Amino acid sequence: MTLYETIFARRSVRQYDAAPLDADPLAEIQNYIGGAKQLPGQSAQFEIADADRLKGGFAPHAILAFAGDSDLSLVNVGYTLQGADLWLQSIGYGSVWCGMASPKEQAPDYRILLGFGKTDVPLRRGEGDFKRKKISDASNADNAVARAARLAPSAVNFQPWRLVFEDGKVTVAANVRGVGKLLPGRLYLYDLGIALKHVEVALEHEGKTVTSFTPRGSGKTFAVEAAF
Repeated sequence: MTLYETIFARRSVRQYDAAPLDADPLAEIQNYIGGAKQLPGQSAQFEIADADRLKGGFAPHAILAFAGDSDLSLVNVGYTLQGADLWLQSIGYGSVWCGMASPKEQAPDYRILLGFGKTDVPLRRGEGDFKRKKISDASNADNAVARAARLAPSAVNFQPWRLVFEDGKVTVAANVRGVGKLLPGRLYLYDLGIALKHVEVALEHEGKTVTSFTPRGSGKTFAVEAAF
C-alpha cells in the first residue's frame, strides 16, 4: 500500500501484541526514521525505545523525537514522524501518537513520541470511517489534497489548522480558535506538521513536487507555505 492509500486507511492503534519486534525489523525502522525527509534546515533526532523505558504509552515500542523548541522545530517533528506513521501502517504495523506519554529518563530536548508494534486491529475501510471536520471548516477549497489533509490525526481530534490554497501553493496555518484553545501546550504545532505531511503526500500522488516550504508568523499564527 502506498503512503497516499494509507492516509485513507490508517487509524490510531491502542491495542498491540505485547511481544516485541525482532532485531531485524527494528533495525529497518530505525534506518527508515534516521534517513527520513525533514523540513529544510531542520535536524531532529529520532530513537527507538522499548516499552520498559516509557511511561504512559500503549505500544511495545516507540520512536522518540528530540529537537529544538522553536515553532518550526515542532512542526518538523510532526511532519517527519507522520511520514513514519504512514510508512509503518503501510507495511502492516500499528502506530499511535502519544502526546501524554514520555520516556522515564527525561532529556531537555525530548519532544513527543510515536508508539508502534504488531497489532490485529484492522485498518479503516475508507474516508467514511473517519470523524473529522467538514472540508469547508478546514480548507478554502475542496480538492484531493484538502481531503487527504483533513484525515490527518491531531490531538483530541481538534484539527487545529486550516488550509489556504492559492495558485501554485498551499498554506497550512495554525487555527486554534474555539475548542482548539484547549489543547495543552504547543501540541497544535505538531498537528500542523502532521497535516503538512499529508499535503505533501497528496501533491506527490498528483504528480506534483513541493519545491519549497516557507514558514510564516509565530505561535498561534504560525503557518508553513508549500509551493509546488
